[in-house]
Amino acid sequence: MLTIHAAERSPEAAVLVDGATVAAVGPYEELAAAHPGARVRRWPGILTPGLLNPYGPELLEGTYHPDPREADALGTAPIGGERGRTILRGEPSRLGASARRGIQRMLAHGTVAVAGEPRSRAVADAVRRAGLAVGRRPDRLPGPPALSPTPLVLLPALVPGGPARFAVFDVADRAELVARGAGTCVATVIGGRLVYRAR
Repeated sequence: MLTIHAAERSPEAAVLVDGATVAAVGPYEELAAAHPGARVRRWPGILTPGLLNPYGPELLEGTYHPDPREADALGTAPIGGERGRTILRGEPSRLGASARRGIQRMLAHGTVAVAGEPRSRAVADAVRRAGLAVGRRPDRLPGPPALSPTPLVLLPALVPGGPARFAVFDVADRAELVARGAGTCVATVIGGRLVYRAR
């Protein structure tokens, strides 16, 4: 089914999705006129190609993402550093589930690709199942590792025939996205599927 994704602050950058592929990119009015039967998803803010998080291994293998049932003992925030590594070393079976929860947090920040090859099979499988692209690390890493690293790393522009992988942020423009960070994400699409939507 054809779907047009259009963001109110970037109407010239609407995306027509056909399955897992970008069929067309252009002004919303043109795409809607050419494809009157397409489903339309309207979003606030701007539509972007999505973000590359350069800290895949650090956030998925070196950080513990607590299960909600552990909130009383561990809280709900990601646990990094030596404490997170200690939890994962103590019970290696937790790694896969922690990585899946970490990926859900990344998706909620407009991440559609990660950099850095996972060393663990459980993490590599979680990344593959989520459909995240794995990219090369930038020459200079922003720091420290974060779900919304500074500076943000945007992927190249969407093109017809390319993968339907993008994010929408509830901001007025890219300058506001940079200022406010990736926590402004309202939708993330990977493989043409809506994998995250803000409530």
